[in-house]
Amino acid sequence: MTRSDRSNRLTLVTPIRRLNGWLLVGIGLTLVACAASKPGQSRQLKDTVRIAAGSTHNCAVTTEGHVKCWGANKHGQLGDGTRVGKRVPVDVSGLMTAVKDVTVGERHTCAVTTVGGLKCWGSNHDYQLGDGTRQDHVSPVDVADLRSDVRAAAAGEQHTCILTATGGAKCWGKNQDGQVGDGTTMDRSRPVEVSGLASGSGVRAIAAGWSHTCALMTSGGVRCWGNNQDGQLGDGTTVARNTPTEVVELAAGVTALAAGGRHTCALLENGTVRCWGQNQRGQLGDGTTADRVVPTNVAELTGGVTAISAGGQHTCALLLAGNMKCWGNNGEGQLGAGGLLLKSIATEVARLTAPVVAITAGKAHTCALLSDNAVRCWGDNEHGQLGEDARGSHNHF
Repeated sequence: MTRSDRSNRLTLVTPIRRLNGWLLVGIGLTLVACAASKPGQSRQLKDTVRIAAGSTHNCAVTTEGHVKCWGANKHGQLGDGTRVGKRVPVDVSGLMTAVKDVTVGERHTCAVTTVGGLKCWGSNHDYQLGDGTRQDHVSPVDVADLRSDVRAAAAGEQHTCILTATGGAKCWGKNQDGQVGDGTTMDRSRPVEVSGLASGSGVRAIAAGWSHTCALMTSGGVRCWGNNQDGQLGDGTTVARNTPTEVVELAAGVTALAAGGRHTCALLENGTVRCWGQNQRGQLGDGTTADRVVPTNVAELTGGVTAISAGGQHTCALLLAGNMKCWGNNGEGQLGAGGLLLKSIATEVARLTAPVVAITAGKAHTCALLSDNAVRCWGDNEHGQLGEDARGSHNHF
């Protein structure tokens, strides 16, 4: 990705007043002649309950079940009926049914409706929208054969997967590395069952990385499939799998999963985190930059973690106290710890203005939903993914 101007200077934002329901902010001064490191507080977000970060765009779900997106839009991934990028949140058009969750891929987006349907929009070059075509869509379209059975969805780089209401898994889109999990490497234009994970198989959650996918089972174990070049499947090898394989040393005790670019992390019942796969930028958090083909403990996280999110080459954790820690690549300031040096152990995110209730990590940026309903973002902002007008990279909000 082309890097824009950066700032190593922190800039503080202070809320000053509300006008017609929107929060206005006062921007502090910066001492460098480039894009100011100011908060990525999205000025047109209100009553947010869900957030999701992708490669270069983000989306949020409001309490009313509406969806707003911002950032890159070359392929219509914002869903506003255009291909024009937006640096502030805009409404997704054509969503007539209320939405309960949203997932964001590299250049596409999908929303789970309250009636259990799935609608997707954006790039469809590799069938990732699941409507049976390869036509991009700048507004939401129904995924084929999924009208009422979707419990959750996960968007990868160019593929998409769902957890069904009956505990099964289905995927579609690009399948070059077996990330669809149907035992082939054929791209799929419509949802197909993941081999061995049909209805009633006990899938509890699903996570999609760039070219791999993982499922959390009701037993607390984890199964992964797809690209395994850096050990991101956690089966002790670097051999790609087109059907689910068990992650070693994690047969039970896992409560949540996060799949990043080429790495994967698991949150355990005791509040600790284990990661595996690519570690070139310290994204596994074990104090090294050595890839791991089996799970390794994240340093400086001895417990108290309630949620995790994995980005392109960084990872973040939400703790019980409402604080955040991140680790890995920091070339765009995506760790929120000041400076641009990578961190191979969990490092505190600085200067959060309220307790954090939800987190999401994009390719090279990070966002947090705070208890005051504000959404704060930091890191790369080349495409406006921080939800503000300024360009460049911001090492903190």
